[in-house]
Amino acid sequence: MPAPPVELIRRLTTGVYVVTASHEGTRGGFTAAWVMQVSFTPVLLAVSVNPHNATWALIEASRRFAVNVLDSSQMEVARLFGLTSGRERDKFSGVRTNTGPEGLVVLADAVSWLGCHVDRHFPAGDHIIVVAHVVAGDLLKPDGTPLRYSETGNMDGSARLFPASFPAGGDDS
Repeated sequence: MPAPPVELIRRLTTGVYVVTASHEGTRGGFTAAWVMQVSFTPVLLAVSVNPHNATWALIEASRRFAVNVLDSSQMEVARLFGLTSGRERDKFSGVRTNTGPEGLVVLADAVSWLGCHVDRHFPAGDHIIVVAHVVAGDLLKPDGTPLRYSETGNMDGSARLFPASFPAGGDDS
């Protein structure tokens, strides 16, 4: 019997990031695992964003965001930005931040950060794929070890979102 989709997908190698944005004095952030480089020239990243996330409105309005690479010791930061609604509580309370170029919100204790300008976005199932130019960044902890998504277990509760099996023959209709 084949392994269930949740067991297969969770083995894709991916990091854990906090994507931050601000617009007109409001800042937000969310934990993301679906971030990847998609081009060398220019350097482009693709980030998957839940359109119901409060930070999406900030990204859409400002057309910029930062990807903060979390350290393996920052599980609580991943939990805070992944499980707390920015509509109900200031996620940044108690989290050290710096202001990057163009007002980017940077987590001071991240391994590194990348500042991005939105190039385009398009729907992808229940998320939006944002393709962005990397325009700035810095390495904050040269000896840091990035946190991997597989290390978070089912912290985000996503196991319940996977189908029980893949459609026969790859037909998703």
